[in-house]
Amino acid sequence: MTGDRPESGEVPLLYSEGNVAARVALEREVRGWSTTELAERVTKAGVKMNQTAIWRIENGTPRRRINLDETLAFSRVFELPLEELMSPPLEGLDVDSRRLVQEAVEAFYEARDARDRLHHAVVAISDHIKAHPDSSRAIHEQCLRLMGDERDARTLSGDIEDGGHY
Repeated sequence: MTGDRPESGEVPLLYSEGNVAARVALEREVRGWSTTELAERVTKAGVKMNQTAIWRIENGTPRRRINLDETLAFSRVFELPLEELMSPPLEGLDVDSRRLVQEAVEAFYEARDARDRLHHAVVAISDHIKAHPDSSRAIHEQCLRLMGDERDARTLSGDIEDGGHY
């Protein structure tokens, strides 16, 4: 096998440097990043790399080799487990589908993080009210002032009274 490209009749490796190169190109394209932007992100992740190196990894003949530090940096930059980065791309997903899934995954994690942040804030306010019961009414009024919507403020106040968001 030459350069991780299968010769006739050979089965491609499940994990290979060629898979990493293909995934680098795919993941960069899915995110809409230029080769320059990816090189800057990899450099910020701690591995100096330029645009030419990215292009040669993706398109070079022969393809530029990828060392372990670079592979780890790509994994970090793309926020993919190393095993996923080294795996061949799934069949049947075009770039638009991958982009939509990527957006949904990012939104999911942002929403989860926001729910966690809200829960911790609500618990802290609830604990504060337990320690300072006289502040309860003013806290609820402040929720209404800041939120502007009485129904939303009542929902938040209810979560505070219950001692948590979930």
